[in-house]
Amino acid sequence: MTGTVHPYVAGVERLGDDLDELAGLDPTFLPLADKRRALVLMARVSSRAQALQARVIACADDVADAEGHRDVAAWVAHRTHTTHTTARRAQRLGTACDQRWHHLGTALADGRLSLDQGHVIVTALDDLLCARDLIEIPAEEWAEVLTRAETHLVEQATDFGPRALQRLGERLLETIAPEWAEELERRQLEAAERAARRRTTLKVHHLGDGTALIRARVPESVALRLTTMLEAFTNPRKETGEAVAAEADGRRVPYERRLGEAFCALMEALDPARLPLHGGDATTLVITMDLATLTAGLGTATLADGSRITAGEARRLACTAGLVPAVLGTRSVPLDLGHATRLFSPGQRKALAIRDRECRADGCSIPATWCEAHHLKPWSAGGRTDLANALLLCSHHHHLIHDDRYLHQRMPNGDLRFARRT
Repeated sequence: MTGTVHPYVAGVERLGDDLDELAGLDPTFLPLADKRRALVLMARVSSRAQALQARVIACADDVADAEGHRDVAAWVAHRTHTTHTTARRAQRLGTACDQRWHHLGTALADGRLSLDQGHVIVTALDDLLCARDLIEIPAEEWAEVLTRAETHLVEQATDFGPRALQRLGERLLETIAPEWAEELERRQLEAAERAARRRTTLKVHHLGDGTALIRARVPESVALRLTTMLEAFTNPRKETGEAVAAEADGRRVPYERRLGEAFCALMEALDPARLPLHGGDATTLVITMDLATLTAGLGTATLADGSRITAGEARRLACTAGLVPAVLGTRSVPLDLGHATRLFSPGQRKALAIRDRECRADGCSIPATWCEAHHLKPWSAGGRTDLANALLLCSHHHHLIHDDRYLHQRMPNGDLRFARRT
């Protein structure tokens, strides 16, 4: 039976027999020096065994194919009852050493490196390999750079653990090819900044309980700037254990809540005059309330998007932010704020936003703050610049209404319906 077993498998079986013998021994009463030596040797043996397993995994695609598994990592995870993450990590290491980093693979198999060091070095070398697309280096010179990089990290692994090796890997080119390091860093930063701009998002989800959840992904520089601004409001102090700070009245407020309150304060402190405009006036918050509410300070008020706040909150906001109270008459019609010129005044724009709320084209929901004021009867034909002759349209529909290829008609509710001429 022994003669039919491949020497590699026979060696693995002998290793198993040695482990069986070792498992029968009790290490409890080992002398201190022997325990120390045993711990180091066991770590090295374990790392070598896993490195050798990774080497086998790298050339075992036929095993997975024979049993219909997606890849050898999936087969190993299934047959050895390990996690897919562990098996796939071993597959990546084995493949990298087998196809690209042979010197590293030899060092792992010889026990000169730990498995964790090997993973860190592979990541650093693969990152450097990908950097080839960012800078123009002759192929022969680039191959020499990669060889020096692999040799350097394997040598440094004698003295440095995984964390230190990771830091060395991040600045690898500065050590082995400083003439290219600055150019590569510049290109990498440019690529990272472009990617950050592409990934920038902000979502607002109204929770229905008077709060909204804001989730944003922004460039790091923007996040740092925001944090600096918020901490100017909070003057935070993170204490040991829970990140809390004491208010003047003795309240203990978590750091995250203080940042949230600071964000609200920052929004109220922004100067609308310094912010960009959308369709003439996008940054002023309009609050609608009737005359009785304004004078009594009781009841509720309506914001531009239709959400409701108390009259007390409206009065408080009016003290700190750029707000405009739109007082409604007896028929709930906003007062006409002027019509002497061709262009609608900021006051008229606010009144139109209150009345129309969004683009008045049939089926369009672009908000009023992004819309443009349109004269129903052209000003050049004697049309007046007042609310009765005005309608809010988004840029698309404002262009459409002046396009001879389209007809439009006023619907009973005042909206405009467009149709292409036949």
